Amino acid sequence: MDELVKFQTQLGVKFKNKNILKNVFVHRSYLNENSKFKLPNNERLEFLGDAVLEFIVTKHLFDKYKNPEGELTNWRSALVNGKMLSIIASDLGLGKLLLLSKGEEKSGGRVRQLLLANTFEALIGAIYLDQGMEATEKFIKKYLLSKLDEIITNKLYLDPKSHLQELIQEKLGITPTYEVITESGPDHDKIFKVAVCADNKKLGSGSGKSKQAAQTDAATAALKEIKI
Repeated sequence: MDELVKFQTQLGVKFKNKNILKNVFVHRSYLNENSKFKLPNNERLEFLGDAVLEFIVTKHLFDKYKNPEGELTNWRSALVNGKMLSIIASDLGLGKLLLLSKGEEKSGGRVRQLLLANTFEALIGAIYLDQGMEATEKFIKKYLLSKLDEIITNKLYLDPKSHLQELIQEKLGITPTYEVITESGPDHDKIFKVAVCADNKKLGSGSGKSKQAAQTDAATAALKEIKI
């Protein structure tokens, strides 16, 4: 597994038990087509890694910041959500190391957000088992907690609708409104297009399979373009 050797060098972590590292990348679908494969899937490592990740991030926030519990919870959520973990997993190249079934491969499993986030958690579980808590904490600080300043400064811990509302209320003293522009598709698979407006100006538009999803998409678009 030359790729795993390169990966360890990239991480700066040399695993004592190479099977623990290899286990990180075993997706359950791979075992369906390779029943004689000697390692289990990575879901137990993911389970462990999820708990270790939350503990380390929580302890870091508790030790470093005196903010109220609600704010710390929002910051933690912004750090450990699937989107953030999948971005880091992608940056680390975890997707290309995955062992997948042919079907999962064809369906884009290597770049799927949930799968990448789960693999990142499995990696944390593996580092904890093989290297201990100190090394795991060092890894999480380097690759995840380093994102915290940007999250706090840009208020990325707020969901897009809340962030947009806060900005507009601060600047204009009003609350943005959302309006459904179009509905398309059959009842069981509708697509909604929504516009968000303030002070009689359209700030952005978005679409989604529910009004809520479309509103979030519209708010996200508005945050990228907003000039009040």
